[in-house]
Order: sequence, then structure tokens, then C-alpha cells
Amino acid sequence: MSTLNPFLRYRERLDSYEPVRSGAMSDDQWVDIVGSLDAAVSGVEGHGFEETPVVEASKLAAAIGVDVDLWIKAEPHNVGGSHKARHLMGVAIAMLVDESLGAPKAERLAIASCGNAAMGAGVIAAAMQRPLDVFVPTWADATVVSRLTDLGSTVNHSERRDGEAGDPAYLRFREAVESGARAFSVQGTDTPTTFDGGRTLGWELADQLADIDSLYIQVGGGALATSVSMAIPDARLHPVQAEGCAPLRRAWDLLAPEFDFEAAAADPDSYMWPWDDPQSYATGILDDITYDWQPLLQRTKATGGEPIVAPEAFVVEAHGLAHEHTNIPVCSTGAAGLAGLMAEPPKASERVALLFTGIDRT
Repeated sequence: MSTLNPFLRYRERLDSYEPVRSGAMSDDQWVDIVGSLDAAVSGVEGHGFEETPVVEASKLAAAIGVDVDLWIKAEPHNVGGSHKARHLMGVAIAMLVDESLGAPKAERLAIASCGNAAMGAGVIAAAMQRPLDVFVPTWADATVVSRLTDLGSTVNHSERRDGEAGDPAYLRFREAVESGARAFSVQGTDTPTTFDGGRTLGWELADQLADIDSLYIQVGGGALATSVSMAIPDARLHPVQAEGCAPLRRAWDLLAPEFDFEAAAADPDSYMWPWDDPQSYATGILDDITYDWQPLLQRTKATGGEPIVAPEAFVVEAHGLAHEHTNIPVCSTGAAGLAGLMAEPPKASERVALLFTGIDRT
């Protein structure tokens, strides 16, 4: 196993390493759990977790007419074809560590996803040899569904029921969890350990690229931007959503100008509720609720950033420009942070980092 495996490299910072810090487990035992799981992931996927590249993107910056020092963290060749498997590997490690210390075994796992999160979950669950229920929308990509089936996952197409508000796939996932399945998701609200794996991306990026001024990160459920900002706390965070689904900006505007996060926590439904008819070319960020909106907006405010709503024309254009001016095979969702940079660039000469997160499966 590569010494660049981020879960080994950053293990002393991970929440799942707490049993070693407290003396309940040895470092060798923890490393053996992670090493065995990563080897099993490699057996399923053909490779395990390794450092992913950072790419200099001056040509792309020039193409969009922005005078910044632009860099891209490229995740499309990671396990499962995106960053999502990082989150889920963090979840799995925490689960296996707890079980090794006597916690009940999670007999069945469940996730709601329209694509990349499901793929990451499918790979990790197969490596763990645990059954996985995947709840997907009716329009889920056939390639994703086929691969999930090959991995042994049970795919459930979720239709909206009469009078129902919110994402049907997420609602069916919640029903499965209430019936006994273990949440194995990339939403911190359902699976808090998802931030552990996500932070490895941020720590890795910070080690590869010093002095980042601004982060432009596409947002669906919010765990990615939250965890990366936790890992790179001095960079200004700009979460990016498409104009066809922007519940995060709506909540930000409702909180302004006082930004009373205690009041928001006490009455969350007054700030965050399902977006009507989510639509965008970037289908992977069409979460009608930004599930981790509270920690995400706290990170945004603390860093001096602001949520950006990108015009749909920019979302489409960003995907094309990413393919024209980089060698990264990124999908429309994975390039959506670029649309935010196009819409609201920072001051000249700043060092800006984008995350190109998912592989283009078309």
C-alpha cells in the first residue's frame, strides 16, 4: 500500500484515530484495519487510495478572463471516479474501528445518491462485504446503475409519492435507516464521520499548494465544502450552487445581516427547506436541501466568503472550458465550482483553488 495513502498519512488528525490517542487501540492495530480495507478496495476497484494531483490552470484562467493564480485539485481518477469515496472511506474506517472495539456490526448499509456518492459507496461496501441499499432518482444514469448492480448493491428507483415534499430518494433512504439499515452517506447530518474522510482532501491540497487565498467549491449536500474548509481554515470559502437549485444562498440571505447561527439551529426549517423543481446541467448538485448548511455557512462566514449562485449558462460553459483547457476528464457537476469563479471572481492576483471532483461518464 502506498505511503501516500491519505488515511495513513493524516491518521493522527482523524477523528477515527481517537482510540489510539486514548490508548484503547495501538497504532499498529489501526493501521492494519485501514490497510486491510484499502487492499480490499484495490481488489474491487483496481487501485486503492493515493494522493491525487494538483494541476496548474493558467490557460483556463485566461480563457475565462480572470487574473488569478488558478490551480485545480483533480479527483476524477480517485476510487469510484470522484471525491465521494474519500468521505465514505472515512465513514467505513470509523465503523470498522468501532466494531473492533465491541460496537454492534452494521449488517446492512444505505445511501441516497444520483451518481458519484453511490459509486463510492458501492465500491467501499463491496470491499467491506456488506450489503448496500442505494436509493436513486428515477432518472439515474444507466451506467451508474449497471455498475452498482455489478458491485452487488441493491438499487432502488425512488418515485415521488402524492403530497410529498423533498427528494424521494433521500426520503426512502431515511425510511430504510429507520427500519434498521446503517446510514452510509456523504451527508454529515446522517453520517457525521463523513467529514473525516473529506478533510483528507483539504489537508492533501494544503500540503500540495501553499497560501491559498480562495476556494470555490460546488455544493450539493454541503459536506465537501464544509470538510475542505475545516482543513484549510485560512482560505476564503465560496460555496457554489446553480441558479436552478440554490437553497444555500437563500438561507444565507435569510440569516443576514445578523447571522445568528444559534437561532438558525433552534429553528432550521425557517432557513432551509426543499427547493422547488431543482434543475441544472450539473445534476450532481441538485440536492433540494443543502443538508450540511449550518456548518457550511458558519465556515463561509468565518472565512469572509459568500455563497455564489452561478447562472446556468456559466455552468454549461464551465464544463466545456474545463475540457478545452485542461486534461482533466471532469463531469459537469465536478466543474461547477468554475462557474462560480466565472460569476464572481476575486481580486486580481489571488491564489485560487478549484476542486474538479467527478469523472465524466458520458
